[in-house]
Amino acid sequence: MGRIMSAERLRFVFNRFRERLWVKPLGVALLSIAAVFLASLADDTSLARLFPRTAVDSLETLLSIMASSMLVIATFSVGSMVAAYNAASSSATPRSFGVVVADDVSQNALSTFIGAFIFSIVAITAVKNNGFEAAGLFVLFVLTALVFALVIFTFVRWVDRIARLGRMGSTIDKVEAAAAEALQRRRRAPTLGGVPAEGAPVGQAVFAPSVGYVQQIDMYRLQAWAEQAGRRVRVVALPGAFLFPGRALAYVPGPAEGVDHDEVAAAFDIGDERLFDDDPRFGLVVLSEIAGRALSPGVNDPGTAIDVIGTLVRLFVQWRAPCPADEPARPIHDRVAVPELDIADMFDDAFTAIGRDGADTVEVVLRLLKALHALADTGDVAMAAAARWHARRALACAESRLPVAVDLARVREAGAFAGPMAAD
Repeated sequence: MGRIMSAERLRFVFNRFRERLWVKPLGVALLSIAAVFLASLADDTSLARLFPRTAVDSLETLLSIMASSMLVIATFSVGSMVAAYNAASSSATPRSFGVVVADDVSQNALSTFIGAFIFSIVAITAVKNNGFEAAGLFVLFVLTALVFALVIFTFVRWVDRIARLGRMGSTIDKVEAAAAEALQRRRRAPTLGGVPAEGAPVGQAVFAPSVGYVQQIDMYRLQAWAEQAGRRVRVVALPGAFLFPGRALAYVPGPAEGVDHDEVAAAFDIGDERLFDDDPRFGLVVLSEIAGRALSPGVNDPGTAIDVIGTLVRLFVQWRAPCPADEPARPIHDRVAVPELDIADMFDDAFTAIGRDGADTVEVVLRLLKALHALADTGDVAMAAAARWHARRALACAESRLPVAVDLARVREAGAFAGPMAAD
């Protein structure tokens, strides 16, 4: 069966290319080569006699300056970007590397510098070999001036960005944006475009062909197979699930005959690491890791943990907000059943580590309890239950580690909304 390239699949593939530093520079380099050859076409137009004459020596000098300087700037930009990536991985968490390396401004800057270098090399080679007449030289001069202007604008903009890239605040913002995008996408399609899964899964189990994480599910491919086979599919491994021998990807109700295990398993992209795209819980995990590292004795930065708590509250409020009437995606894969995300699991991803690692820091515990109190008052029953459970857990951790009676009294007052620990 041929693979269907759906819009979701194309988005997934496009995002993987965005994380490759060579893609944009290669595209701009090819574009710059094409620009040089297109300039020579001006010599063959009827407007060639209207172009002013351009001194070859001045153009060669300009291109030589660009060629010698752009390679240096490109090398400098690569070094600065690598330093920023290392800073993001060491100060925040290595799991944030994917969103930092996909920074558009830095990639565009590197692409512009390399493209300008390639443009100048190709152009000066063509000029020295008499590849242009008067009209072509003038068009090439205009293109060179435009490239210079673009380089200057890009460099100034990039310097402002590189000063922030890799800093803790910038990394948190990028992770929040990636998590918010994944949450909004899942909020619009809680079952990935399929129908809600009900009851326990039954039927023929389809197991993972390898060990790793589910990165994406090709729902169109599952639907196409189910329609062709006249069967239904029950997904049990959502994006972000860790797979190992004996862990089922999906179940196909009915007899074993006619179940194409390889085709069903092929609809699941499995990789060595989790990705932000279709895994909203991964963004929550990364934010929690950033807070946990900030609360470690070697860093001792409770302010960052407090910032992360505020970020998590924003994300959960956005998740709980009602979907506009024109936003929800109606089920289009009626033969594929998919479970929805469990809000209790999402709270575990977000707040378990912070409640444990920040239990001996009164300002972190207070902010965490106030945040959970705010989430408990959103009106969502499941979210309120999860918030109260984590508040009771955070309070229990604090009671075992806070040495000052006054601080402990304040924490108990802030956590009073959750009730006693035994009330579950």
